[in-house]
Amino acid sequence: MRSIRRNMRLITAMLTLFMAGMGALVFRIYSQSSFYMSNSDSVSLGKVYDRNGDVLFDQNADPETYGYGHFTDVANFIGNDSGQMTNTLVSENMQYLSNYSFSAGLRNENGSSSIVTTLDHAANQRVYDAFGDKNGTAIAYNYLTGEVLVCVSRPGLDPFGGYTGLEEGSLLCKAFYKFTPGSTQKILTTAAACETMGADKLDSKRYRCDGAFTNRSGKEIICHFLSGHGEQNIHEAFANSCNPFYAQLVEDGDFVMNNVMKVFRDLGYSVNGSKAMTLEINGINVETASTVLNDKGDFSTEWGFIGQGETMISPCMLMMWQSAVATEKGFSVLPYVISSTTDVVGNRNDMKSPGHSKQFFSASTASYMREIMISNGSRYSDSIPGYVLGLKSGTAQVKNGDEENSFLVGFNTDTEKPIAFCVLIENKDQWGITTDSIVSVLLDSL
Repeated sequence: MRSIRRNMRLITAMLTLFMAGMGALVFRIYSQSSFYMSNSDSVSLGKVYDRNGDVLFDQNADPETYGYGHFTDVANFIGNDSGQMTNTLVSENMQYLSNYSFSAGLRNENGSSSIVTTLDHAANQRVYDAFGDKNGTAIAYNYLTGEVLVCVSRPGLDPFGGYTGLEEGSLLCKAFYKFTPGSTQKILTTAAACETMGADKLDSKRYRCDGAFTNRSGKEIICHFLSGHGEQNIHEAFANSCNPFYAQLVEDGDFVMNNVMKVFRDLGYSVNGSKAMTLEINGINVETASTVLNDKGDFSTEWGFIGQGETMISPCMLMMWQSAVATEKGFSVLPYVISSTTDVVGNRNDMKSPGHSKQFFSASTASYMREIMISNGSRYSDSIPGYVLGLKSGTAQVKNGDEENSFLVGFNTDTEKPIAFCVLIENKDQWGITTDSIVSVLLDSL
């Protein structure tokens, strides 16, 4: 009798486990079927739209319907279903575009699946064209809401032209990958100095620039202004982007390396191999920042604080930090690009903002940096007219000094149009397209 009861309990337990497993399998099929179907070759996909209803992706697109060049400005950010591009909006959000549901069945032509983005396609096209024949990237977002408004990367590609013979970099959105930041790094070095020694003490520091500074290890830190800037304070050195000033600041006894490195880690840097901040935009992975800092009298460390050496930052991260400064809060609103999705049967889902980052630095440091950047931005009133901006430019030597990349990063102070941005021109030349002119087009377009 006991044996029968034991067998009955065993059978009941096995049936319970079986039913639970079947339930889990059915739920998995129901909830994830659209993902698997969207990655098959036998299902149609819905469209991706900009904030105004302009089409950014259409699986059945042809040049007769849209015209050549319609998708070129956003192609390497939005992506498509060809499998040629990863880390794009389509590749990372295919489940939202599948015209299939487990309950309703396959809807090849009549499905309603779609993604509506925060992008402004007309503004993207104008910014893309503003690069002329230069390569680079531009990204801009609303620093109060997190909506990505512009994201272009050159060289681009026209999907109607195929994927052979493309220029290197055409399949990547460069806004999400790391570059040597040049003097835009001085925003973060200045913020770290303010955070660790205080604004009053930082303001009291004065160092002389005679065009070069020989550091403790006997190496020269060269200024771009070879005749020198003379004696300066931090506000003047920031505006002049003076390398010798910043090298002397790093060697100052009040610039405590351990404290500064903590601020950098709080900002999201990987410092000397530590874990970096993770950042993604609706599934798209964004490289953040990294640097190597050792002895403060060492050339490579001082060079890293100036924005060369082993310091690397993505344009997207440079843009996002501006939110912490512009709002004077010390933390940033996180960027996002999908505003809503609609499934195969027409059910709309509004996507929530991802919120904000952790505290990067104090509100007082944010206010201090805002003042410095706005003061510097006033010098651009002729080249970027009509706005009160906080700005910092940067020139980064790359490819063993054979080329220079040009950056301009900042924010508009008008809270009616709260735009933060980063523009990068690769391999700049003296008389060609400038970051100023691209930023002017960007702001005018938005």
